[in-house]
Amino acid sequence: MTRFLFFSICLFSTIMLNAQPALDLQFHQWAQTPPMGWNSWDCFGPTVTEEEVKANADYMAEHLKKYGWEYIVADIRWYIENDKAHGYNQRDAKFVMDEYGRLMPAVNRFPSASKGKGFKPLADYIHNKGLKFGIHLMRGIPKLAVEKNTPILGTNITAKDIYNTNLLCTWLGDMYTVDATKRGAQEYYNSVLQLYASWGIDFIKIDDLSRPYHQDEIELIRNAIDDCGRPIVLSTSPGETPIESADHVQTHANMWRIIDDFWDNWSQLNEHFSLFEKWIPYMGPGHWPDGDMLPLGRIGIRAERGDNRMSQFTKDEQYTLMSLFLICRSPLMFGGHLPDNDAFTLQLITNEEALAVLKNSQNNRQLLNDGERIVWIADDPETGDKYAALFYSSDQKPVQENLALYTSPLVAYKPGERSTKMTVNIAGAKKLYLVVADGGNTAHWDHADWIEPKLTGEKGQLNLTDLQWLNATAGWETVKINKSIAGNKLIVDGKLYKNGIGTHATSIIEYDIPEGYDTFSAIAGLDQECVAHTEGATVKFHIFTQYPTGFPPQDSIQVQIKFEDLGIKGGCKVRDLWAKEDIGEFTNEISLYVRKHGSRLLKISEIK
Repeated sequence: MTRFLFFSICLFSTIMLNAQPALDLQFHQWAQTPPMGWNSWDCFGPTVTEEEVKANADYMAEHLKKYGWEYIVADIRWYIENDKAHGYNQRDAKFVMDEYGRLMPAVNRFPSASKGKGFKPLADYIHNKGLKFGIHLMRGIPKLAVEKNTPILGTNITAKDIYNTNLLCTWLGDMYTVDATKRGAQEYYNSVLQLYASWGIDFIKIDDLSRPYHQDEIELIRNAIDDCGRPIVLSTSPGETPIESADHVQTHANMWRIIDDFWDNWSQLNEHFSLFEKWIPYMGPGHWPDGDMLPLGRIGIRAERGDNRMSQFTKDEQYTLMSLFLICRSPLMFGGHLPDNDAFTLQLITNEEALAVLKNSQNNRQLLNDGERIVWIADDPETGDKYAALFYSSDQKPVQENLALYTSPLVAYKPGERSTKMTVNIAGAKKLYLVVADGGNTAHWDHADWIEPKLTGEKGQLNLTDLQWLNATAGWETVKINKSIAGNKLIVDGKLYKNGIGTHATSIIEYDIPEGYDTFSAIAGLDQECVAHTEGATVKFHIFTQYPTGFPPQDSIQVQIKFEDLGIKGGCKVRDLWAKEDIGEFTNEISLYVRKHGSRLLKISEIK
């Protein structure tokens, strides 16, 4: 009896831990499956024009609509006449705003918005193609509205009555906070959403809302959308949204960011595995954790990161990106300029069998993650089939500090702790690995520099920046020569340096050591661009002459699934969804090779 009671309690606890709350909110009906669309940020930054929006809408209508792609979203600062790429034009920005403090499209960029028509003509154009239109906003009320003390529509209250300067955005200075305790705060947001609803807006992404989490303003926005008379999908940004706010955000937004801006580098993609695992309990119809835009196709045309380019992800990495987003049911917002898609990119985002995982799967969960092999699985409730995504990350095993030839003291943002000098004997070694690891506080903004890194020996002196690395990874962005990780000048402890390597924890940079060199030296420190950040950067620098996680990654690795872990006994038929071909019939288990940074996306059907 005691054993039965214990088993019953354990079973009940397991069910409760895995049960998602039954949410029955009207606005959830507007995004029953993860939204799919295009966003202008990755290719045009804050400078997108009407012509470019229409070009992407035209392409989507012709090539993507039948696969479920439907949203066209104009991202940040469409209300600025003179914005520029590669750096926000904050000081002399020319805002367009109506008499009630509501932002309006810049007519020089969106000619159809002339004579106060706003985005309605552009929305009509997009709607006539069977698509939906979305825009980006910053949280709050424009500083210009407060300066002009504009009235709030339908009230005797003005902009100066409802703003405060608490928790202002640190990276864009357009807006003041709307103080939810003030009379007129709700009326202001209501007036904004009523205007945009009258234009036919279907989707709104609101920035500077999720981190830190502005619960009061999120509630004002939720009320305003519910009051506006139009179904408008709400997306909050940027991330990571605090996990302690998960219950609140899933009852107030349709999608919310779980990561900062995501660009085309493997380290950021790799980070998604742990983030989706954390957030998957809060995923469900109408409320979706958002892994950010897909940096695929042609990006960087006039963007804030990098230059005009096709995505720097390898084809294997692009399959991994899509497989992970599909099986974790993240919204898909394509970041590239659609008319410039190549054949590979087009087939990647129009594979109906793969997209069915996003649209139809349930009970999505991670089955395995041993630091290299990762397996996610899900169910198809309509057919009884199972989906499985197999990954070979190769970069999730922790650095083994005990194998390091040298480990620095903790380097921290505090004065006197921001850099360290090192001279390390590497005699006889064939390999050199420069490693930067998080210092233990798990904070972001660990911008780290290897300053004046040199090899010396009987052949003299060699600047490491003149030697091509074999591999280089960074926890954010891409490793850079003679620049910080963010592309700025190298400044450590207030001193400007011309020679060095900019990176971000966790980072591994691999070199072959030429003959005739037996010593490595460098100044290692935090870059000036991160030391004043409120989160507080801390790192450790390591020198290895063997692979830092113990064993170097292989070109491919076998990943196994036992069918009993899927709730299946006996034989199964397995189909590769990316290849669109049946692999064969298997009994009890399947083991497949997966390429480094690659994935396999499978449908597994039990043989009755």
